[in-house]
Amino acid sequence: MAKEKPSLNTVNFTAAQLMEFDACTRCGECVKYCPTYDARDKNQDIEPRDKIQRWKEFMNKCFGLKARLFGPEKIPPEEIKKFTDDLYNCTTCGMCGTVCPAGINTIELWESTRANLVKYGTGPYGKQSLFPKLIEEGHNPYLKQQKDRLAWMTPDIKIAEKSDIAYFIGCTAGYNQQVLGVSTARILNKLNVPFMALGEEEWCCGSALIRTGQQHINDTPKKAAIHNVEALKARGAKRVIFACAGCFRAAKIDWPRAYGKALPFEAIHMSQFLAEQLDAGKIKWEKSLNKTVTYHDPCHLGRHVGVFEEPRKVIKSMPGIKLVEMKRNRKEQRCCGAGGGVKAGIPDLALGVATGRMKDAKETGAEALISTCPFCRRNLIDGRDELKLDMNVDDLVVMTANLMGLSTDVKPPAPGAPKESISDLFRTQTIPPKPPAPPAEPKAAAPATPAPAASAPKAATAPVAKAEASKAPAAKAEAPKASAKEAAKAPAANKK
Repeated sequence: MAKEKPSLNTVNFTAAQLMEFDACTRCGECVKYCPTYDARDKNQDIEPRDKIQRWKEFMNKCFGLKARLFGPEKIPPEEIKKFTDDLYNCTTCGMCGTVCPAGINTIELWESTRANLVKYGTGPYGKQSLFPKLIEEGHNPYLKQQKDRLAWMTPDIKIAEKSDIAYFIGCTAGYNQQVLGVSTARILNKLNVPFMALGEEEWCCGSALIRTGQQHINDTPKKAAIHNVEALKARGAKRVIFACAGCFRAAKIDWPRAYGKALPFEAIHMSQFLAEQLDAGKIKWEKSLNKTVTYHDPCHLGRHVGVFEEPRKVIKSMPGIKLVEMKRNRKEQRCCGAGGGVKAGIPDLALGVATGRMKDAKETGAEALISTCPFCRRNLIDGRDELKLDMNVDDLVVMTANLMGLSTDVKPPAPGAPKESISDLFRTQTIPPKPPAPPAEPKAAAPATPAPAASAPKAATAPVAKAEASKAPAAKAEAPKASAKEAAKAPAANKK
């Protein structure tokens, strides 16, 4: 008699990763620091230790000694689906791996497990499934036009046609958080640093697909990485500046893997570039700001890549600014809650983690929270608003631009524009409210049904009514369906 086929497989896992599942000592150190575990009222199902143990059990049922002797044990599909949902209740921040005594690389482990379950059919989670189509067809997750990649530019900004320094703007700064784009460009102009931008040739960095385990679908992240690298190379780029932590992480770690070799240019985050310029004596502060601020380390910039001190160096050099640290900082920082596709797929979890981080900030007594990631900024603003805290949330680049004497104003915001499109710390602009939706057209009254003849028996009308009712589903089926583009609009607002 043929043995049962295993319920799961080991696709996407390296041999080392399969051993990492066995390496877990169940010490629980990861549980103490997990931000999603805290935000989910300490639900054991989503703690890192529990997920590792459950997957290890799955593998034993499929490929352990007993499975080899007597055949694999069937795992109920609903159990696999439950595990998948729990796995995606995670921002892939890497905090668990940072404190793991066994040295398990949990970031890579979670991403490989997600990719395995996407291929199995139970992943990704919710609206994250729209990412592949949006990014493959439109090269961004926001349903925006490529021709509008540089629509944020104001007349005072100068971008070179060709330069050995490039600014990779990213989808979020280009379309939703224009204040980051204009601030970065104006700083470079003020420092007399000629730079070029890809404009319509710039494609999404692909981070959202990799973080949610969907990198194999049409090979979209690989194609995007190769396209961006070749486009930057063709324009003569030797250094590429990123103001988005997610794009920077993709360029430093994911792009070389997709490209198959070292990148032909240096990828540098804007905070690192500012620290360099500060050391060279090129940054001249023209204003001071008497505020106490705290700094939030983005996971993608800090734990994933290792940039911790440069942003702090820039902040400490600013006139009037006092930097105070949150208890959890640098490698032990608490995630903002937006990463790993959580902002798009599980927004209530993203908000729960964000409020936890804003409570950390409140404890310091700071008047403003500063970060270096557009996703962190947006999600922490949401957390701030949820808690109704009197605290500004802004980007290091925006604060730098203002204290260098530069404007942080963007083009007049459209009604209902994202709240993060303008500066939160230097509010010289307002976003007009979105106009109310037009009232729905009143439905035409249904024609009156003639009353049955008095002599007709009641039983005779029942088949007619039943027959009329049976026509309704057919009429409903003919109603036009919403286009895929319309259906995708809502979830695309947050991709990280």
